[in-house]
Formats: sequence, structure tokens, C-alpha cells
Amino acid sequence: MHFPFMDTIAGYLTSYDRDANRFELETASGERFTVNLVGDVSAELLRNLDEPYADASEHLHELLTPGCQLFAYGVFYPENDGYTFEAKRLVFLGRKAGEYAFEKPNWWIDQVDSLATFYRRAQFGKDPIDYRQYRTEIRLGGEKTSSHVQETDTISRMVYGMASAYLLTGNDDYLDVAEKGTQYLRDHMRFVDTDNDVVYWYHGIKVEGDYEKKLFTSEFGDDYDAVPMYEQIYALAGPTQTFRVTGDRRIAADIHHTMRLFENHFRDHEGGGYFSHVDPILLSPHHESLGPNKSRKNWNSVGDHAPAYLINALLATGEPALAEMLERTFDTIVERFPDYGNSPFVNERFFTDWSPDHGHSWQQDRAVVGHNLKIAWNLMRMHAFKPKESYQKLAEHIAGIMPPVGSDRQRGGWYDVVERQLAPGQEWYRFAWHDRKAWWQQEQAILAYLILAGDLGGDTYLKEARQAEAFYNAFFLDHDEGAVYFNVLASGLPYLLGTERLKGSHSMSMYHSAELCYLAAVYTNLLVTGAPLQLWFRPRPDAERTLRVMPDLLPPGRVRLDKVEIDGKPYEVFDPPTATVKLPTSADSLSVKVQLVTNTE
Repeated sequence: MHFPFMDTIAGYLTSYDRDANRFELETASGERFTVNLVGDVSAELLRNLDEPYADASEHLHELLTPGCQLFAYGVFYPENDGYTFEAKRLVFLGRKAGEYAFEKPNWWIDQVDSLATFYRRAQFGKDPIDYRQYRTEIRLGGEKTSSHVQETDTISRMVYGMASAYLLTGNDDYLDVAEKGTQYLRDHMRFVDTDNDVVYWYHGIKVEGDYEKKLFTSEFGDDYDAVPMYEQIYALAGPTQTFRVTGDRRIAADIHHTMRLFENHFRDHEGGGYFSHVDPILLSPHHESLGPNKSRKNWNSVGDHAPAYLINALLATGEPALAEMLERTFDTIVERFPDYGNSPFVNERFFTDWSPDHGHSWQQDRAVVGHNLKIAWNLMRMHAFKPKESYQKLAEHIAGIMPPVGSDRQRGGWYDVVERQLAPGQEWYRFAWHDRKAWWQQEQAILAYLILAGDLGGDTYLKEARQAEAFYNAFFLDHDEGAVYFNVLASGLPYLLGTERLKGSHSMSMYHSAELCYLAAVYTNLLVTGAPLQLWFRPRPDAERTLRVMPDLLPPGRVRLDKVEIDGKPYEVFDPPTATVKLPTSADSLSVKVQLVTNTE
């Protein structure tokens, strides 16, 4: 290539020549670049949502110290038998080497607060919360499109985000959004099948004035006219997180009745796992009308139970049946998904007998990078709850093999979909469509490496976590309009075309961004930096009188409950090791504030 172009370099400063006005950056791959400071170079400190721009242009000499991690965006000029790189913009992650703004105790808490404010305003403005006004599609700045469809899963995802925001901030308005959203789902999107004693959820409704049209089957190409498992799974995500806060027994009943749907109609009791789709009439996974989805299993139908609702339901109740399903699901993943004799990526789609389906629709023989990372993250959660060598071994294998094949070692960040295998003569796994980076896949990387670092220790996992956190916080936060971008280009610049311009869509509705904030706050404070973490709950009068406040499935003995307040007053009836609170009887909902700390004993 013999033309100038602009690009990003992410790395660690190895040397700085003040007289020559240049420094050297070493990337994650070990490659070194000379960065020249010529002309007008802007520099800034990493900032959170709702924080002002922090100009550091006049402090370069103090900030450019060996070991500091930063981003340099500039121009590559083809000359002198190579390239000269001249920086135009520098982003520093902290004020000195080893300092990371996103490891401040309140970083992720402040971020979810900003996200919740954005989506509350976008959907309901300053008016009282009325879900008849909710719309799936939200534009870049929070305005609604002309679409009048309300998708069950996107409401549930926003409910999850609002419940998580309440857990971290104690803002009653967020809980109000979550509770009213949960009730709206129950009133409008839920079907109670009394004959079979199950609950299933409509794809959504189309609202036209006071009239609403139920959309039972999926409206999307891969799943059209079928009932996909993943839509039923994510219908539970928001209500389950709300259940953790309130203990609402009606939500618990919905969870159990929907799980009965999974067991009776989606589960393969002979071969293991769960089928990905059932037909809408007989609720059979083997009906001819399902076409290419007939008798199929996939990552979503097997693996998405754990993060979407199952772990949170277990945290709230401690029920053995939930633990059994979790263990069975993770055992299936460990046994069936790896394919390391053929590819560094897991298989994601299967026939009934677990032979790989490499011809399905868009996926073919391709890997979703984030699904591999999601497996590693959730295996470590399950390993904390029920230690198994096979869980940790696979999680560590994924964590070790993924960076060179799934991440961008020059710019930072993680890619989207790639071919699972190399063709003859190829050295790089090919992108399926593009080299853009999606917000939710960055989340999987951050959480996977944070929990690995927090549980197992060592510098390698923490370094990967920080690199992923750095890219996400430097390039995905929309400081102009609010919330986070769907996709960015490989260089980190926002990609704002088509549905990827939206802040609300079939794929995006506060779930992944809020899940990241909630769990990054948990892992960073309690497993990495040792800072205390405060959480809020609002148990109803009819809730179980044992409140379980452990924030996630964490390594045994690492975290204890330190303080409890009920309705603003200190309360002493709690068990620190199990992080449980014995609630007093009350005619009203209680406001419970707890503080968890790292166990140093």
C-alpha cells in the first residue's frame, strides 16, 4: 500500500524522546510503533458518560511516562521504505502509569446511572411511566422512530437495565420503570396455558392507538413464524432481575412456568441440551414447518439460560432445581461445544445428535467471537458455585486462545463474526462481513477476563481485561447524545448507518450495557481492587423473609456482607459469610441498603 491513511494504535509507552518529540508504543501483540508529535496534537483523559472533556494537551510531558497505556490516533505516511506515524489525538487512561479511570469505585455505577437516565427519557420523557408509549426503535439521540412495534425481549432487556441501575444506585425511579415494565409484560405479552401448566411469551405487540395486535411468532428472518428459544429466554431477563430486588412471588411463578415450557417442549431429554425452535401450533421442535430450524440446537438455546435469567434466579432463591439445570447446561457446553482439533472457535449450531450444523443460514461455519468469550465468563461463574476442573480448564483455554484470533492487537477491541477455519494459504481468520466491533462483544471480553483475573489472579488476565475496558470506554461512550454506540469501526470511530445507528432496536435495549456496568462494578470492586460495594433492594411485604444479597456467583470465601440498613437505620440480623439478611415482618416494602466487602481474613 502506498497511500496515507488514518488509524489507531493502542499500546504501552516504552520510551519518550522529549527533544525529538516522539515516543514508542508497544501493542498487545508486541509490535512497536514510533509515534511522532507534529503540529497540533490534541490529548485528553479518558472520561465517563456525563463527565466534561478533560484536555491534557498542555501536560504531555508529565503524562508520557514509561508503562502508561494510551491510544494514539493519527496518520500513517508511506515513506522511507516504511511508514511514518504522526499522532493527531491521544487518549490517556489515567494520570500516571498503572492508573485506570475505569477502576475507580464509582466508574461503572455512574455509567449505569447515565444509561438509565437516557433510556428513561427516551421512552417516557419527563412524564409518568406509561409503557403504552414504549417503542422498540430509538434513534441516536433518543427520539422514537415511526415503528409502533413493542417487542417483548426489548422491553425485558430495558427492565433488566433499570433493575440493575436500581441495585447500584438506589434510585427509586429506575425501580419504578422496572416494576411497571415487568407488569406490562405480564399483562400484554404473557400467555398462560392452563391446560399444559406453562407460560410462554409473545414476540411482541403492534400498537395502533388503543388497539394492539399480538405477534405470537417471531417476525425475524432466521426465526420467522416460529417460537425461538432465545426470545423466551430473554423475556425472563428483566423480570428475573427485578425479582432479585423485590422478591415478587408472581415473577417467581412466571419463571417456573416458563421453565416448564423449556422442559416440556424444548428440552431433548434423550440427547441432552435444548432445541432452538418449536412450531407455534404443536410446540414441537421437529415439525416440518420449522424448515432449517427443525430439530436444531444452538448456542442461544443451550448457553443463554445462565446469563439471561438462571444465575440471577439462583442468586435470589438458592433453589436446588435451578442449580441442577445450571450444572447440566454447563456440562453440556463443556462436552459438546469445543472443536479444538479443527478450529480455535467452538461450534455453535448442531443437529439433534450433536453433529455440527455448518450450513445454517448466515452462520455457516463461522464463529461469533463474543459467544466464545461468553462461555469462558459463565464457566468461571459456575466454577465459583460448583468447582469442576473441566469448567476452569475450558474457560482458561478459551481465554488463552482467543486474543490472537478474535481481538485487534493493534487498535484494541474485539471483532464480530469470523470464519472458523483457515483456507489453504491463509494466515488470518477471515471476517464474515466487516471488521467492525459491536458493543456487546466488548462486554463479554471485559467480564470474562475480569472474573478470570479476580478468581485466579496473575497479570495476564487483568491485562486483557484492562485492554478491553480501555477500548470500550474510549470509543463506545456517546458523549454527545448519551448511552453507547452499537458498533464502531476497527479504529474506534462510531459506525452510524442503518439499524446500527439506533440506540434502541431488536438487538439493543440497555441490557448488555447495563449488565456490563453491574458486573464490572462487582468484579472490579470486590475481586480486583478491594473496594466496598453498596447495593439496594426493595423486598415486598409478601417476599421471602431471607434476602440473598450476594451480587453474583463469586469465588467461595472472597466476599462477605459487612453492613445492612433497613429504611435508613442500621440493622444487625444478617449472616456475613452467606450474605443473607433475615428481614423483619412488614406491611410495606422495605428499603434495604447493604455493603459488601472483600474478605481479607
